[in-house]
Amino acid sequence: MSVNTAITQTASSTLATNKVLRNTYLLLSMTLFFSAMTAGVSMVMNLPPFGMIITLVGFYGLFFLTSKYSDRALGLVFTFALTGFMGLTLGPILNMYIHNFSNGHELIIMALSGTGVIFLGLSGYALTTRKDFSFMGGFLLTGVLVAFLAGIGAIIFAIPALSLAVSAMFILLMSGMILYQTSEIIHGGETNYIRATVSLYVSLYNLFLSLLQILGIFGGER
Repeated sequence: MSVNTAITQTASSTLATNKVLRNTYLLLSMTLFFSAMTAGVSMVMNLPPFGMIITLVGFYGLFFLTSKYSDRALGLVFTFALTGFMGLTLGPILNMYIHNFSNGHELIIMALSGTGVIFLGLSGYALTTRKDFSFMGGFLLTGVLVAFLAGIGAIIFAIPALSLAVSAMFILLMSGMILYQTSEIIHGGETNYIRATVSLYVSLYNLFLSLLQILGIFGGER
């Protein structure tokens, strides 16, 4: 392989990576805005909590469809359907904090700000250092599965201490996922911006809820 050919391939790879990264952040910002809108609609309509079964079925069903059609334009439709649905499920949770805590609005703003700071900080770190965090994939997947099962146990058996521990675990795991997912885009491990967007969205959603729960426990004023 000639030097010119190698340079050309490297430049093409860099351009492709930058395109995926740009499209991912653009779509992520759009889905976050759309999700905030559906959450606002849910709050105004005072919708009741969706329940664990409806939430899980809706999420995994739409997640499957988004992944299946991620290489087609239809994948964008399912991406907005998924993030819009998650926004609807978020509305009742936010209303609960507003109604149950006198400083509910402040808690939500603090959780939202914390999520933004963590995301920008970790993404910026991954982008500037260009470190490869692919080695974290297996650990994070196992950790998320354990935390998910522990979270279900905390709900079924109503164990506040376990619920708090799960929230703390999710903050660490979702922070790791942001590093891992950003690294995958940078190093070519993820070349589909729809899949990358959904992955980052889910991490941000869980990170926000986990921060909100911990803030409610330690800083909520009834």
